[in-house]
Amino acid sequence: MPLVEGTTVGVLGAGAMGAGIAQVAATNGHPVVLVDESRGALERARTGLERAMQREVERGRLDGSRASAIAARVRYRAVAEDGLQAFEPCALVIEAVVENMDVKCALFARVGAIVGTDCVLATNTSSLPIARVAAASPRPERVLGVHFFNPAPVMPLVEIVPWVGTDPAVTAGARALVDGWKKTTVVAADTPGFIVNRVARPFYGEALRLYEEGIADVATIDWAARELGGFRMGPFELMDLIGQDVNFAVTTSVYEGLFHDPRFTPSVTQQRLVDAGRLGRKTGRGFYDYSDGAVRPEPRTDRQSGLGLVHRILVMLINGAVEAVHWRVASPADIDLAVTKGVNYPRGLLAWGAELGFDWVLGQLSALHDAYGEDRYRPSVLLRRIVREGPTSLGDWQRANVGEGTPG
Repeated sequence: MPLVEGTTVGVLGAGAMGAGIAQVAATNGHPVVLVDESRGALERARTGLERAMQREVERGRLDGSRASAIAARVRYRAVAEDGLQAFEPCALVIEAVVENMDVKCALFARVGAIVGTDCVLATNTSSLPIARVAAASPRPERVLGVHFFNPAPVMPLVEIVPWVGTDPAVTAGARALVDGWKKTTVVAADTPGFIVNRVARPFYGEALRLYEEGIADVATIDWAARELGGFRMGPFELMDLIGQDVNFAVTTSVYEGLFHDPRFTPSVTQQRLVDAGRLGRKTGRGFYDYSDGAVRPEPRTDRQSGLGLVHRILVMLINGAVEAVHWRVASPADIDLAVTKGVNYPRGLLAWGAELGFDWVLGQLSALHDAYGEDRYRPSVLLRRIVREGPTSLGDWQRANVGEGTPG
C-alpha cells in the first residue's frame, strides 16, 4: 500500500509525542489508529486532541466542522483489547513508546507479524540504533526512523533515518509523505544522536564545562548565549526546560554509542542534579529555582568576557557539525536545516563557521587543544582540510568535499 493521503496511519504509544504525531497525521487527512497499553493515556490523548482542536477554532485557524472531522479520524485502542490487531490495515505504523530497546524490539516483532507485507514500520526514537529495532521485525527492509521533535504538531523538523538495510523506496516514500504533512525533513545516517542530538551536544556540554571550571556562573553563560550569541534560550535554561534527566540520558547515550568519544563526555554536575531529583522546571528546581517567590540570579553583563563564553561554545558546535559531515551523518545542507528547524539556532552552524572564518574556528580550537591537552578539543580533520585547501563558502566546501548527496 503506497504512503499517500488517506491511507491509514497507526501510532503506537499515546504519550505526549505519540498523541502529537496522531494529531499531525489526522490533520493531514489520514484515518489514525492510536494504540497504548494504558487506557488512561488514551483518554488523556483524546481529551488533549479535542482541546487542541478547540484552540485552533478559537484562534480562527480551523472552522468547527473541520476540527470535528480531524478529531473523528482518530480511533483509540488499548493493547489489552487486541489493539495491536487494529494496525492490520495501516500503510504506516509509527512507534513512540518509552526509549527502551527491549520494549521497542518486542513491539516491532509483534506489530510486524500483524501488518501487511507492504506496511512501513517507523520508530520515533531520538537516539537508539535503528538497525537493532529493524532486526526484530519480520521485514527489516521496511523499517526506518521517523524522528519528530516535541511538540510534534508545532515543531517543523522531522529526521528521516534509514538503517543500512532500509529499502531506498521506503525512505523516499516516508520522506515524501512527511513533507506532505508540511514538515521539514532531513535525512540522517543511523548513528548515535542522528543529526540534532549529536551536533547540539556541545551547547550543553561546553556550557557545563565553563561552569564547572568556575569561568562563569549559570546566569552569565545563559545571558551571553541569548544576548550575544542570538540563541533563543541559554543552555542551562534549556536543560531545565528539557529535563535534566532527559538531557543527561541523551548525552550518555551518544557518548556510549560513539565509544566514549571525549567530545561527548557527560557532566558529573548534571548527573548530581539528576541524582538529587532536581530535574528542572518539572520538579521546581534544576540549575534555577522555580518555586514561588524565587529570585533569579543576575548575570555579569560584561560584553568582552561574554563573547569569550559564546565563542568557546560556538567553536565546539561548529567543529561537531563539520565532523558530522566528515562521517557522513548528513549532508551540509541538512545539518544546517536541522539545527535551525530542530533546536532554533539563529543560523546554521556550517554557515556560521563560514561567516566567522573556518581558519578562525580552527585557531580557537587549536588554542583550546594546546591549553588542555584533551582530545575533547581536537579539530576535525575535515576542518583542517577546509582551511588548508581554501574554500570558505559553504557552497564551495560542499561541492569540493562531499558533493550534493545524502549519506550513503
